[in-house]
Amino acid sequence: MDDTAIPYRLPETENHSFFFIDQRVEPGIEAKLHRHDAWELYCVVHGRGRRMAGDTLQPFAAGDVALIPPGMLHRWEYAPDSADGRGCVRYLMVAFAHSLVERCMEVFPELRNRLAGVSFPSDASKFGPESARTIRNLLSGMNGMDELGRLCEMLRLLPVVFTSSDRTFAGRPMRIERDVRRMQHISAYVMAHYVHPISLDDIAAEVGMNRSAFCSYFRRSKGMTFSQFVTRYRLDTACELLARSQKQVSEICFTVGFNDLSHFIRVFTREKGVSPSRYRKALASAAEKGSD
Repeated sequence: MDDTAIPYRLPETENHSFFFIDQRVEPGIEAKLHRHDAWELYCVVHGRGRRMAGDTLQPFAAGDVALIPPGMLHRWEYAPDSADGRGCVRYLMVAFAHSLVERCMEVFPELRNRLAGVSFPSDASKFGPESARTIRNLLSGMNGMDELGRLCEMLRLLPVVFTSSDRTFAGRPMRIERDVRRMQHISAYVMAHYVHPISLDDIAAEVGMNRSAFCSYFRRSKGMTFSQFVTRYRLDTACELLARSQKQVSEICFTVGFNDLSHFIRVFTREKGVSPSRYRKALASAAEKGSD
């Protein structure tokens, strides 16, 4: 399975409050791994294969109905030999923004009463036989309706989707997504504060972890300690200043967060293989040769 996520936009819904499609397509043309900012209610009419939703890979077959929450990476990969006589698979799909649910609850008390107290899932769900049958019938009925008729069916569909008791787990948001956001947070904090000492307690609190958990998490994620990470960032910044500024080595030392010149030179030499002064001279020499 291709595990590279691709950009994906649902068809324009400027003049519609949701998107509905009855799709017949060759198995290889179905969307690759993707995400979008909408709930996706997906009903398999013909075909079988494997569904990836967040961190979970499950088989699917004709008749299956699943709900994918907004922002979750997912893919429906059809087996080529499950196509019909024309070489196609078929599914019904409706996609809608969560704002549609909120607006409908504000406008229609009847819907608000049905959805009051509902905890909207962050995990993907697969529906049991009874709910799946009801959803399939409602989606199939939309085919013969005009836009207003489909909107009425959506009002019937939403309570079934969010209050069904026979939903089962089909995938949770990939942890790697949360880790990427957390690491971006850590990197941004280091970029903003590297000139000054950064204590483990401070950075751990910044990302909502205790010191011990943060140290374990960081080493597991980056393969180095947080102190080594900060030192590497400071040295890389020093290299940029040595290459692009006329600042003295001593000034650069303090600019990038080192408090002792001899310590800075020792660490720089150990990590880069040459002293800061020799590093600058080597860059200048290479530039002169390049201009000849």
